[in-house]
Amino acid sequence: MFLMNTHNLLIMAIPAFVALGGGVLAAFWTPNHQTRSLIQHFAAGVVLAALAVELLPEISREHAPGLVLVACFALGSLFMYGLKLWTMKLEHRASLSGTATGLSTGLLLATFIDVATDGFIIGAGFAAGGETGTILALGLSVELLFLGLALASSATQGRRIVIISGALGLTVLVFSVLGSILLAGASHAVIGGTLAFSAAALLYLVTEELLMEAHEVEEKPVSTLVLFGGFLTFWCIQLMGQ
Repeated sequence: MFLMNTHNLLIMAIPAFVALGGGVLAAFWTPNHQTRSLIQHFAAGVVLAALAVELLPEISREHAPGLVLVACFALGSLFMYGLKLWTMKLEHRASLSGTATGLSTGLLLATFIDVATDGFIIGAGFAAGGETGTILALGLSVELLFLGLALASSATQGRRIVIISGALGLTVLVFSVLGSILLAGASHAVIGGTLAFSAAALLYLVTEELLMEAHEVEEKPVSTLVLFGGFLTFWCIQLMGQ
């Protein structure tokens, strides 16, 4: 049991190290808008695959009551919608105060909440058993890699990016462990409901963050192939893990 827990902890640490690596990379390289758009398309493909290939089938395998799944998905949708409204309000305040070019404290807090949610999703995957936690950890690592590069587009530069990315990585690790501990031995209804909540959060990530930001610049035709490439990459990882 100890070895298994140690193995899970090492897998949970992967997104944390990837987040830190993204910050280190961002300290030396700031991608242009087209490159960032391609990265976002690839990350969106990976997260979509995590939903379609791993998360939704795992929800079905839990055999939780349908009403619980619907209610938890709706709750997850409302939570992410509230987070979106709060972030928009913070962005508006930043623009009025003339600090929109930087990384405001409020927006940084919203980012940490988003990353904490991702960590809890990974923990729920490990509590569900099988390869779900591992697959989600690898898939969400792509998002965290992009996050470090996204921070480089603001006024934040150099060592501060590395520090913030390291803190984000630590956050996702802590909440992964927390989710796994809190949900260990939970009923099928609780596990299924948590995963349904997580599905709403991931769907929001794709539609309202990654793809919307990716389409802020003129899209190249190759972006479509990059999106499918991200999906195929995750699917290959899942197939190799069987």
